[in-house]
Amino acid sequence: MNSGIEWATFLVVRRTAIDQKLALRRGAELPGPATPEMEALRRFRSFAASSLRRGDAGAPALDGLRVDAAAVARLVEEWCRAAGELAGERRDDLRQRLDPLVARFRSALVGTELAHAGRHAPRTQRRAVAGAIDRIADAFLAVDIESLAIADANPAAAALLRIPHETLIGGEVTKFLAPDAREAWLAELEPLLESAAPRRFRATLVDACGDAVAVEMHATRLETRERVLALVVARPI
Repeated sequence: MNSGIEWATFLVVRRTAIDQKLALRRGAELPGPATPEMEALRRFRSFAASSLRRGDAGAPALDGLRVDAAAVARLVEEWCRAAGELAGERRDDLRQRLDPLVARFRSALVGTELAHAGRHAPRTQRRAVAGAIDRIADAFLAVDIESLAIADANPAAAALLRIPHETLIGGEVTKFLAPDAREAWLAELEPLLESAAPRRFRATLVDACGDAVAVEMHATRLETRERVLALVVARPI
């Protein structure tokens, strides 16, 4: 099995088995069938199959979706792992084909989430966020200020922290802060809960190998219906 058409057929034919494996992996944490998150997963399945069949990735159909992009990203990742388990020895080939589709879907989903929230945000901020996810060379992190969870990140952030991109999403940002720098770093972000004034400061990050990385941070505020995000751009000093 080495063609996109064959993999598209595999995903369609084995859809029920993949869903069953996903249900076993998530258990009670699996969203209900009528939830927006499961609707997003259904759209990813259709997007993946059609893209593999055509041989190129078009724009995902996300009209009307209002979901937590990070939660959907985790759900899609687990679905891909379930599909890989059924692919057996060919799982690596399947993941190689699915990974760019996952990245495109996630980027489009985040853009949709930010576009909904951005109706109440400054126009200049919307432009910056839309372009930051995939285009900027500097590390980009969207951090939930209250939970400190990483809602989204670009490939440059994963490279800077020397961690797989899918592992970075959903983790706590404090894992990548030097112990003696955490309090000061959090003190810089907390004002964004109340004010949209941008913040500039320096901090020391710690990558997955334990090495310190000195960076200059630029943080802005983005408020969604569910939470307040700090959109952080980090540039090594």
